[in-house]
Amino acid sequence: VQLVESGGGLVQAGGSLRLSCAASGSTFSISTMGWYRQAPGKAREVVAIISSGGESTNYADSVKGRFTISRDNAKNAMYLQMNSLKPEDTAVYYCNAVPVRLGYWGQGTQVTVSS
Repeated sequence: VQLVESGGGLVQAGGSLRLSCAASGSTFSISTMGWYRQAPGKAREVVAIISSGGESTNYADSVKGRFTISRDNAKNAMYLQMNSLKPEDTAVYYCNAVPVRLGYWGQGTQVTVSS
């Protein structure tokens, strides 16, 4: 599976962005997937998880109520709607399976939130 993230950018605090993850390969639709992020000087962390069929989601406490994960298996795509962004959300965002598949890491998409 190859994963390509897009949709990042520079936004002011309180703003919104929608990230997309385009997947190739036949296993996407049967995989639990997640959005991860890595801020400068910090370890990569998972921020949102979605089950293979999209019926179940989980969020890190830091983004709960602000971020929404979704997927469209017909399009082999996953999304992260990010609202009420905060400067501490600044990071490179990645998509990957849950648990992580090392070979799936893409280049990520940079999200920068200015105060």
